[in-house]
Amino acid sequence: MSIDATHPLVLASASPRRRELLERIGVPLVVRPVDVDEAVRPGEGAFAYLERVVADKAGAARAAHPDGVLLVADTSVIVDGEVLGKPGNDDEARVMIQRLQGREHEVATRFAIAAEAEVSETVRTRVWFRPLNAEQIARYVSTGEGGDKAGGYGIQGVGAMLVARIDGSYTNVVGLPLAEVVVALEALGWTGPCARP
Repeated sequence: MSIDATHPLVLASASPRRRELLERIGVPLVVRPVDVDEAVRPGEGAFAYLERVVADKAGAARAAHPDGVLLVADTSVIVDGEVLGKPGNDDEARVMIQRLQGREHEVATRFAIAAEAEVSETVRTRVWFRPLNAEQIARYVSTGEGGDKAGGYGIQGVGAMLVARIDGSYTNVVGLPLAEVVVALEALGWTGPCARP
């Protein structure tokens, strides 16, 4: 089996950023989101949470689309061992950015690719925010950019001004570690070294 225009990758995610990243490298795909419970359970560690959610997404995607190659993923912002999800409102976004400012946090994305075989991996990137005052935080939150993003910010947009440096995959922080995904697809024999001809 190979991924091509006739047999596109099934991206079981509603994230426009994941779709854009894959399209940027020329991967033929169709978007077929699945809906699973993404609430962190009491006492659940950050990486146990990622493993559970991605396994649930993979199961739901396989049930809905038993043929073809599937890709599911989930990205978490982790600080002090706690998962920061998407803020529910501007006040929550301000609290998140305040918590992240002037220090290091981690962004972890777990992905799974499945067809005849399955492979999954968690990719971790360390991110440092520059120090920010209340006015700078409020100005960023007012852009609305972080409202649908884990941790309340997007490194690929205006949020780039918050980030002093990173150690690891940049696309992982955006929402999908492209190099690792392509390596996995290659290892499974489902795509060549580059999706574009």
